[in-house]
Amino acid sequence: MRRLSYASALSLAAFSLVATGAALAAPAPGPGYGDGMVLQQGQPVTISGRAAPGARVTGMLGTVRAQATAAVDGSFTIAFPAREASTAPVSLTLSDSTGSATLNDLLIGDVYLCSGQSNMELPVTRALNTMGELRQANDSGIRLLKIPQATASVEQEQFAQPVAWNPANADSVAEFSAACYFMAKQLRADHPDVPVGLIHSNWGGSAARAWLDPQSVENAYGAEAVAQLSLYDRDPMAAAQSFVPQWYDWWRQNDNGREPWTDPDSLEWQPVPRISFWNEWTGTGLDTDATANVWLRKSFTLSGDQAASEGTLSIGSIDDLDLTWVNGHPVGYTFGWGVERHYRIPAEYLREGENEILIAANNSWDTGGFFAGPDRLFFETGAGQTIPLGSDWRYSVAPFDEVPPRAPWDANAGMGVMHNAMIAPLGPMRLAGVTWYQGESDAGQPDYDKKLEMLFDGWRRQFGEQARVMVVQLANFGERTVQPQASSWADLRQEQLDAVVGASDAALVSAIDIGEPTDIHPANKNVLGKRLAMAADGKPMPMPLSATMSDGIVTVRFSGIEGGLRAYGGPYALGVELCGEAQDSCRYALPALDGDTMRIDAGDGKPVTRVRYAWADAPVVNLYDARDLPVPGFELPIR
Repeated sequence: MRRLSYASALSLAAFSLVATGAALAAPAPGPGYGDGMVLQQGQPVTISGRAAPGARVTGMLGTVRAQATAAVDGSFTIAFPAREASTAPVSLTLSDSTGSATLNDLLIGDVYLCSGQSNMELPVTRALNTMGELRQANDSGIRLLKIPQATASVEQEQFAQPVAWNPANADSVAEFSAACYFMAKQLRADHPDVPVGLIHSNWGGSAARAWLDPQSVENAYGAEAVAQLSLYDRDPMAAAQSFVPQWYDWWRQNDNGREPWTDPDSLEWQPVPRISFWNEWTGTGLDTDATANVWLRKSFTLSGDQAASEGTLSIGSIDDLDLTWVNGHPVGYTFGWGVERHYRIPAEYLREGENEILIAANNSWDTGGFFAGPDRLFFETGAGQTIPLGSDWRYSVAPFDEVPPRAPWDANAGMGVMHNAMIAPLGPMRLAGVTWYQGESDAGQPDYDKKLEMLFDGWRRQFGEQARVMVVQLANFGERTVQPQASSWADLRQEQLDAVVGASDAALVSAIDIGEPTDIHPANKNVLGKRLAMAADGKPMPMPLSATMSDGIVTVRFSGIEGGLRAYGGPYALGVELCGEAQDSCRYALPALDGDTMRIDAGDGKPVTRVRYAWADAPVVNLYDARDLPVPGFELPIR
């Protein structure tokens, strides 16, 4: 790890003060700025930070001076003229009448945000040739910033923990995004005089909407959703209660109108075998299939004094989702398998004698139930007394396993909750681009193309219109097929393609050939990184353009093809389909390749209104251009 300058150490030490709104004695740069960072070339150098309200802040970037006045809330932004790429370190000093702060060893180059879910998060230690790559990782021209995982219902000024920029070496690279790092490695090989800054901000399993900025959240889900998020920030219990009617309606529709929260005795109850994952409850049925909705019930006793004041209920972590009541009152609603639940219980919800906890828990995949042990379940009275709750629970399995509605603030699919905690604190720094690898969690959900459009808009609002966007088209994963069929992953790949086509300065980088059908986390991020570097450099990627039919021949034209189309391993491209309107009309076809066109004989007398390629979760593909870049999966209407 690299050493911080005194000024940076001072800035990090002041982290908790800034987070609580306390005034600093001197101007402090925003949390994403630090010793050893890379500032974006060719764009105004934009530095944001905090100072005393109304303070006149002077910035010195090398020998260039700029000024700004802190707003009423203490925020300021200083803009310096654009600079050319340089490997010569420069310093930045921010000062006002109370003092100064200095950042050292700053380089000028290209800065990229790498974001998404687990395939972007996957580290170099899980990529190919890990030992060899780490041995060659030393490059002071690559600087890395890793953002801690956290969620928030409103935009934050600080990250959940202090962060620091580090030069690339075996230690800093090992747990960094492999796709992101290999992109930078190739960019450095192609442009050795241009430093590269990388910002890793990822969360496995996250949904696209978790990364939307507040304006996009309002555009997509309305002002009411934004209001609920703000309410959750102020009062989580009140927010849960405002959301609960939606949950109640959903439960009644799925359970023939029953309301177990008003009549728990209407359910059949069994003793909970142990406070653990349901998968460990031998003989219950949950041990073989933990995908379920399970009611959990527990009574505890309070004295008159204990019930007279507000307390806190802690139920550990519930995998994945809980709605919790105390004495019939909803007190909390949380999604997040590693998130501990601590719910405020008002005195008016408590009573002397027996009190009852009721939890509706849902697990949608893999392990479910109690993530933490019995010691994490307790009630704390207003006087600080702790009442253990780690035993004598009962459970009842619901007759359906559908996933309940998700609240706007939930951890993995909440509206903008990851943007708020993991992107917003970066402030208005300029970027060369954003690399996005996400979609597995959104497969089967509608309007992914619209979500991408909103993500593009939000990134450019924050980081500048110049930010180029590179979208990774999902890798091949899942069951192989021998006949054409519907595919939610192919649908999503098409929406990724549509969003890129409809955007300016965006590129689709396909991973459709380097996945592993039995592993959702393919290791070959090495090749993917090289492709991302090509896209970041503005090199054209293979893209379908149009499909037309004349005299029974369908002609498909492509852009971004260098050296002509080629089919590896045989004379024909695999996975090409002709389709009518219905799914069962789709059939495989054998196309002839000619330069950047594909010609398909449609003279079989069957309906033909569209052409598809690689339309499967895990397609077998062999269609490339001369650069070994794969043609992405697509569907085109035939004109």
